[in-house]
Amino acid sequence: MQDGHKVIMQRDRLSEWFVPKFGSRNFRLSVGILFLPYSGMVISFAIWGSLSVEFSLDRLASICLLYFLAIGIAAHCLDALGSKKKPWGNISHTKLWSASIISLIISFSVGLYYAFLDSWLLFPIGMVEGFFLFAYNLELFHGKFHNNTSFVISWGILPVFAGAVIQSNSISFETIIFSAIAGLASYILINTSRKYKILKQQNVNYQTYYKKEKILKMVSFFVIFSTVIFFALRVSLIH
Repeated sequence: MQDGHKVIMQRDRLSEWFVPKFGSRNFRLSVGILFLPYSGMVISFAIWGSLSVEFSLDRLASICLLYFLAIGIAAHCLDALGSKKKPWGNISHTKLWSASIISLIISFSVGLYYAFLDSWLLFPIGMVEGFFLFAYNLELFHGKFHNNTSFVISWGILPVFAGAVIQSNSISFETIIFSAIAGLASYILINTSRKYKILKQQNVNYQTYYKKEKILKMVSFFVIFSTVIFFALRVSLIH
């Protein structure tokens, strides 16, 4: 909590800016663990990929659902399981595993449907994403893959590729450009986020960590807002 100048050392993440300030603790925790601004960025990157080629709305909705379940729910639940610091307190491991498994079953079912239908490039993308999903969030292999590079690849670049592939089973030059921008945005996000978390866990001046928080807000807002504008423009051109 802040007193205007100092903050008490953070014990959990319920005080984060993306966690609702209203409702019961369970409600706030359930929303907070989804990291909605960051999950929204990943979904936005998948949309960029879809919009970089000829697209259909049903496939665009499918890739959004796929990434919301796989990243928004499963990855963040696995992250809570894999973290030694228990950022969300002592949540039932059974509930976290159940949410992860159910989300992944639905997510992979969507991906496999389109992969077998006509988008076979989703197979290699899905395998790489699946590897990072577990290796990064559960900190497998002694945390070797829990780093910025893995984050940028799995949460920035690959969602753009997946968005294009589910539409056309191909990757265009525009897709590559968008993936580079997504990778840069993801790097800024994770690099700032790591510094921000360290500051939040310490008894530092509010303004010190707020500068990092402001960057996180700006990056996530810009990505999501620009996606909405981009989508509206693309749809208007079709009609």
